[in-house]
Amino acid sequence: MFLTRVFGKALFGAAAKSDASVAAAAAFSTAARNPLEEFFEADRKPDDDTPVVYGRSWKASELRLKSWDDLNKLWYVLLKEKNMLMTQRQMLNAQNLNFPSPERISKVRKSLCRIKHVLTERAIEEPDPRRSAEMKRMVNAL
Repeated sequence: MFLTRVFGKALFGAAAKSDASVAAAAAFSTAARNPLEEFFEADRKPDDDTPVVYGRSWKASELRLKSWDDLNKLWYVLLKEKNMLMTQRQMLNAQNLNFPSPERISKVRKSLCRIKHVLTERAIEEPDPRRSAEMKRMVNAL
């Protein structure tokens, strides 16, 4: 019983200290950056005249090589990118300005459709009918 009290206090004391440090780190990271800033693209300097080159959309053959978890993560990254682009386009339209690169939205949409297509292919190929049905429900929820 004595050992439990001594080790218990030592363990709970260390846990309390680590919880405090985690809370302080979380407070610092949220204070440093507003989460709403993720809906806006970082501003470029006005004197920067170099054209910005954006990437291409993902090919289905590339997506077939990725795992289910990687595709799920990529889906949410692209969804975040799409939300950011749509927010930027809406703000510029409200100011009667043209959206600088409308092809980016179509690239993101194509990639999202291709991810959904690859996940549907995997769900159809699944030999277990219950797991296949569950995978199809998950894909349709995207």
